[in-house]
Amino acid sequence: MNAPLASVVMIVRNGELFFRQAIESVLAQDYPAYEILVVDGQSTDGTADIARAYPQIRYVVQTDSGTANAYNLGIAKAHGEFIAFLSYDDLWTPNKLSVQIGYLLEHPEIQYVVAHCKFFLEPEYPFPLTLRPMILERALPLRIMETLLARKQVFAQVGLLDPQLSPADDVDWFMRAHDLGVPMAVLEQTLLYKRLHDMNTSLNAPDGRQLIFRVLQRSTSRKRALAQEQI
Repeated sequence: MNAPLASVVMIVRNGELFFRQAIESVLAQDYPAYEILVVDGQSTDGTADIARAYPQIRYVVQTDSGTANAYNLGIAKAHGEFIAFLSYDDLWTPNKLSVQIGYLLEHPEIQYVVAHCKFFLEPEYPFPLTLRPMILERALPLRIMETLLARKQVFAQVGLLDPQLSPADDVDWFMRAHDLGVPMAVLEQTLLYKRLHDMNTSLNAPDGRQLIFRVLQRSTSRKRALAQEQI
């Protein structure tokens, strides 16, 4: 039986400093069937040159802006039965795809999986003031795009990411999936190493708390509407 194709969507904007390491962590995967789709948010540094140096990469320039639109473009252009995501500054373990796809193949009722993540601080960068140092001590189970591997069909059920909620668009997507009761699993393995540095989008968003509050409000409204339908 041939291994089903996985689409790896990498979004990037001006990421030349770390981008090559992220790509190499995908190329090191022990899973045999995957494509790499890079969505570039109109980088002005050497990002495009790095992407184009790899014949394995399909390179697409994003015509609009925002992480949600970048993810959505990648999902639309993905050819795989499964879709996974990696930011330009993070690293996968070599077994990321094989572990998660293996689990979904063994559990056909599960629509998506996430995994544990270990944070690390990029040398010579200050520790982010919005985080606690203990975050570096152990791996954590996280529902974020970089730990996610999903069946492509789940995006038709849950919908795409909401550009109005960037950079909390992933929080909203996972909340929508939860509210819909989409079957998922959290794997025990640490499959992502997430880099902390001074350009992390989610850590530097000025209205991050307000966006999370909006996500929670929307979730509450959905649950109320569902309860009304069941009366």
